[in-house]
Amino acid sequence: MEKKALIIVDVQKAFNEEKWGERNNHNAEENISKILKLWREKDWKVIYIQHMSDDPTSVFYPNNEGYAIKEIVEPESNDLIITKKVNSSFIGTDLEAFLKTNKFTTVVITGLTTPHCVSTTTRMSGNLGFNTYLVSDATASFGIQDQNGKYYDAESIHDISLATLHDEFATILTTEQLFSKFIK
Repeated sequence: MEKKALIIVDVQKAFNEEKWGERNNHNAEENISKILKLWREKDWKVIYIQHMSDDPTSVFYPNNEGYAIKEIVEPESNDLIITKKVNSSFIGTDLEAFLKTNKFTTVVITGLTTPHCVSTTTRMSGNLGFNTYLVSDATASFGIQDQNGKYYDAESIHDISLATLHDEFATILTTEQLFSKFIK
């Protein structure tokens, strides 16, 4: 029997900061909340990844408000919370060991942000052999500027990030498609 885990990456208050700039998919957290509700109804495993900085001036520093997980997807007592210090949820954590020890074969990834921690986690999940799904409307991106000063809008960054992952590292689905696949 396929064991499924939902991984919620870095859905923290730090991403409410204006410093990040333009963002796409303002419904990402709402969609994650819907998926979370399904997971809890099915009694499937929920894993939170929480980015933690050692820099006291960082919005991700544990004593700062930004470190907290957003209320819309707040963890419950039986959920697993793993802290990380780099983009990948697998590096410097026990995520891989937990999944393999508990015989999880399938992971569904959601969270913030698409081109950074979500993408890196998704790539590693696929490379480690997990049946990996990334939910396109349960993640979001911010606009970014490249090394030459050219600006790329949030929607373009999001779409290109998803395209680089699809069919190589993961299957990309919408929340609705995920529900159709997993609700039988």
